[in-house]
Amino acid sequence: YVLSFSEAIANELDGTGVTVTALCPGPTESGFQARAAMEDSKLVQSGLMDAATVAKMGYEAMMAGKPIEVPGFTNKIGTLLPRLVPRSMTTKIVRNVQKRT
Repeated sequence: YVLSFSEAIANELDGTGVTVTALCPGPTESGFQARAAMEDSKLVQSGLMDAATVAKMGYEAMMAGKPIEVPGFTNKIGTLLPRLVPRSMTTKIVRNVQKRT
């Protein structure tokens, strides 16, 4: 919903000098992983983007007038996954990635 809404508003505001950018960061390094006891999950151990990098990419996207920004190659691939494979396979992949090692 948020993406569709952001794109719609961005479209309506086109040419006004006002922009809308929806930042879709995916998993980001923060204190959440430790608090949720997820530090030993495959997802966290594979390496997460740090918050400063995500924020910088979001800011640059906003300044460039991009309506949607998905920082990082892995996150971009992750947005394509549900479009390419059945939901049952997507949920199994997500479960495997979030599983503790």
